[in-house]
Amino acid sequence: MNNLHILGAHNSLFNEFISEVRSADVQTDSMRFRRNLERIGEIFAYEISKKMTYSEQEVVTPLGIATIPRMTEKPVLATILRAGLPLHQGMLNYFDHADNAFISAFRKYYRDGTFEIQIDYLSAPDLDGKTLILCDPMLATGQSLVLAYEELMSKGDPLHTHIVSVIASRQGLDYVMSKLPYDNCTFWIGAIDEELTAQSYIVPGLGDAGDLAYGIKE
Repeated sequence: MNNLHILGAHNSLFNEFISEVRSADVQTDSMRFRRNLERIGEIFAYEISKKMTYSEQEVVTPLGIATIPRMTEKPVLATILRAGLPLHQGMLNYFDHADNAFISAFRKYYRDGTFEIQIDYLSAPDLDGKTLILCDPMLATGQSLVLAYEELMSKGDPLHTHIVSVIASRQGLDYVMSKLPYDNCTFWIGAIDEELTAQSYIVPGLGDAGDLAYGIKE
């Protein structure tokens, strides 16, 4: 599918970073875990940049004038707190003129073990006619990402949306692709895992990205 890109399906340095964020041994270093997510975000940003619009512009050098294709649009980078922050930062390192949006979403658990996703907070600029890049490191059930997207739509109608996730479950990816406007979204995934547990954890996955990056929460 032209709107689905699995970066880990091809041999590249990208898979080295994927292997490190998955590794239980490497995960003991939270600073390295965050940095690997950041580097993964940088690679995603580079690949997405190929889909942006460009125009040739003249750049004056000390010896003359160079004509170079330069990006003519400024995307809006959005992420779901808190786990998405390192991935978001990696993308911001490359799209350094981007505007930014942040969504707080959490799982509210009930005594019977079930849960529902609730949105707690949204900070976003006007999205009308903009390119939106929404990233979340783990796409498990896909519910939080769909709710985050729907919440963002209250800020305007994007020209196009790029969805970015490091590791997705097959079930979660299918759910998100069925709920979001297929013709107006491009999906960028690092790797797809086939198993999702009854507690909605991806297997083999990598664990809780937020806890690994910032410490265990109560």
